[in-house]
Amino acid sequence: MKTVTAGIIISDGNVLLTRRGENERQGGLWEFPGGKLEAGETPQQCLERELHEELDVRIHAGDLMAESEYHYDHGSIKLLAIWAEIRDGAISLSVHDRAEWVPLEQLESYDLAPADVPIAQRLREIFSDSFK
Repeated sequence: MKTVTAGIIISDGNVLLTRRGENERQGGLWEFPGGKLEAGETPQQCLERELHEELDVRIHAGDLMAESEYHYDHGSIKLLAIWAEIRDGAISLSVHDRAEWVPLEQLESYDLAPADVPIAQRLREIFSDSFK
């Protein structure tokens, strides 16, 4: 099982989602940005590296927010959702074709990658009082 990180970056009540490019695996699906954990990395180091490589931003990766496991046809992943904050840089896309700041109450209306759905549901639970 591969371990993958996902950044939960919230600003002004919106969460950052990125859409996989059409030529990528799961092309066209939205996800919390992140990537594969490499040997010797902590999940936080992985997330900081991946978001610098893929979005050209420097972040601070914090605590684990939630976990999700999903079994795709091409293999299983364990997705570690980590609270994060952009410290420097402007988002520039490389493997994604779109990035959007999505209001938390609209999160589940996006066509999310299957492993990201439970993370979105957990975010909704955490912030449910702010939707009332």
